[in-house]
Amino acid sequence: MMKISLLQQMYKDVLAGIPLAKESHHYSSLLTLSVEQPAGGDESCHQRHLPPSAGCAGSHQDTDMVVPAADDLSNSFANMSSSFCPREVMLLQLTLIKMMVAKAESQQIESSTRLKYCEIFVLLLKEAKADSKLVSLLGPHDRLLSHMASQSLAALVYFQLKEENALNVTWLSFTLNTLLGFPGNTPVADCLWTLTAIIKETLRDADLPKAGVLKKLLAPLDAVLEGFYNAILFHHFDSHHYTSPYSEATTNLISFIDLLEALLASRTELELPLRCQRVLFLKVSYILNLISSSIPYVIKKKFILLLKKCVLHKSREDARRGSVSLQALPLCEDVLALSNAVLQVVSLTWLNQIPLDEKSSYFGSSEPAPGDDPRGGSDQTVLRALSLVVLKALEFKIHNSAAEAEIKGDFESSMSQLLMFWRSHLKPFPQSHPIVHHCEWLSLIFIEQDDDMWEAAKALLLIYLKLDRLGHDAADNLSQEEEDSWNIHTHAGGYNPHCIFLFFLEKIAFDSSVLLDFLISSETCFLEYLVRYLKLLRREWQQFVAVCNHFDPKHGALQSVSPARPPHPEEQSCVSDEEQSCVSDESLQNADCEPAPPTPLSLSSSPDCCVFTAERGANEAGSDSLISTDSAALPGSLQSLVNYDSSEGSELESDGKECLVNTKQVPANNEGEKRRRGTGCSYTADNWKICTAEVLPLKQKLEGSHPSSCWTRMTSLDNIIPLRIMLYKSTKCLEELQQAISRLQRRNLFPYNPTALLKLLSHIEKMRKNMNPQ
Repeated sequence: MMKISLLQQMYKDVLAGIPLAKESHHYSSLLTLSVEQPAGGDESCHQRHLPPSAGCAGSHQDTDMVVPAADDLSNSFANMSSSFCPREVMLLQLTLIKMMVAKAESQQIESSTRLKYCEIFVLLLKEAKADSKLVSLLGPHDRLLSHMASQSLAALVYFQLKEENALNVTWLSFTLNTLLGFPGNTPVADCLWTLTAIIKETLRDADLPKAGVLKKLLAPLDAVLEGFYNAILFHHFDSHHYTSPYSEATTNLISFIDLLEALLASRTELELPLRCQRVLFLKVSYILNLISSSIPYVIKKKFILLLKKCVLHKSREDARRGSVSLQALPLCEDVLALSNAVLQVVSLTWLNQIPLDEKSSYFGSSEPAPGDDPRGGSDQTVLRALSLVVLKALEFKIHNSAAEAEIKGDFESSMSQLLMFWRSHLKPFPQSHPIVHHCEWLSLIFIEQDDDMWEAAKALLLIYLKLDRLGHDAADNLSQEEEDSWNIHTHAGGYNPHCIFLFFLEKIAFDSSVLLDFLISSETCFLEYLVRYLKLLRREWQQFVAVCNHFDPKHGALQSVSPARPPHPEEQSCVSDEEQSCVSDESLQNADCEPAPPTPLSLSSSPDCCVFTAERGANEAGSDSLISTDSAALPGSLQSLVNYDSSEGSELESDGKECLVNTKQVPANNEGEKRRRGTGCSYTADNWKICTAEVLPLKQKLEGSHPSSCWTRMTSLDNIIPLRIMLYKSTKCLEELQQAISRLQRRNLFPYNPTALLKLLSHIEKMRKNMNPQ
């Protein structure tokens, strides 16, 4: 009992950072594990290496236990000496070892105290053989003790690796024997946990020469880890062992997935990665087969998320290191091998073999909360991850292919499978319109995960650029018919970059502050995407205008994507002010206003978000009619992270030609009527008016009410030019973004130099103004 009292005092001193007064041998003897001195006693202390005691606190004989109050814990801890059994003594010793290693690595501890800790560790390893005793504690007999032993062993091995530049021979021998002996009766999970913990601790240490340490750690295990990869995922894989998510086989496999993730993160530290760091890419087919097998869903999900990290690994490393590095070649080879394997199984309906209809988890219950969608639905996290894996695989494959026929074949096959996969797993809400355009799927799938969304959008943009370049290389000058066919093909394939960008702007209600948040954030690739897209937009302005013109304000979807001829002024007319009218696709050729039928909200539309559209007359008296969105009514997820206009000195940058309109929604009188999104304009003898996007009750229309309207005096009906609604909204959003960036740059608040980006935005603004001279 004297030992436990001394351990308690030692724990308090280490926790408080008090220097240990006695000699190092005294403390090393206190920390020496007693695993080789069995003694008789109660079987409740059932760990095979421990001397159990009849007073073991782990005994389950007493079911009526009194839990002490929180205030009494510190006092009771000091008076528990008589109730400690050897198992609990050992848990305290393991806790102390782990804590002391962490303290020894901390620069906040005095150097003399850290040196004392190091002396104790040397004695533990050299004289007390602590590493061998820790290894003997690993196994499934006592999960808590095994877990603590694994953590302490990893801490000591890492300490030796860092301080002595030496690999612990006992631990290395244990790891080699365990991995080579699989699937024998060995503690595989504990072995993998320990190795994973050492790798992660190495990666966390900012002062450590990671390349040398990782090479010393992994080189002796390189071939063995590759062999274990083959064994656990292929040669000795039996789905019957994975019937339960709590089985030992499942635990082993989950532990191995964690190790693969650590190996993936560590490969960038070496100039030339080891084979064990590349095997995940080179033999990914084993994992793809497991994902479509009957293993528990939790394993499938971890594997899919691991594949997502693999396909994003190159993008993030290129951004961190630059595209030129010694390891660029093997990384490209590895990602290309992974991409080929993924696209091969996708073409064989692999996606349809992955069930994503697992029931959602709810806090404290198995049922959804009141108001939630009781239908459940697909696992959106896995849906996004799988989609991104396929899109990035397509990007890598197409980027590294030269044959046009091969590129188009791979893309059409994989993209068609992906579109069917999205359609089968994304359930529209009752208030939403049906998804009729393929380019809308991307924003619907990824809208809740912005970093993945811009990776996916960038992948499709790069694919578009490569296919467009191939088409123009094959024929220097495409005919108008070929251009039209190409445009229709990009829409059918769901990868038209202008359409994708416009659908996204629609989902965020054309809020430029959301784009600004993405630009400032370092967690997305939006800056790279936007620069690439603006360069394309500068080159394909007419295609962008054509896509804008074909957004149907009635349905929030695109109609025919064939180019529309510009409207002739004489073809345009309007009806009386009693009739509510709207801008439709036909209004680009004939501006006749027609009654606007009620339309359901799109998936992205909030009941509190109101969007307005209108038609504009020419020869206006110095004013542009404005389409306005009430930003205060945006959903919470779309609100700007920062109010960039609220800082002192914010100036109103306006040319004085805009008439701002903010309107509130007007509820319908009919009970149970859904809020709708429509568009309306009407014409009186002297004025145009912009009505609310709400479908107003007929009584309000007939009474001639004009809620929150903007009036523009018309001097004549000559040269009437229809207002292109989507073109106005999208370019206005980009102009507002340009103004916000300029304001932040002038105050030195922008996190990087945005000069190149501002030039691109300025060029887009000039093209818009040249198209619609004021």
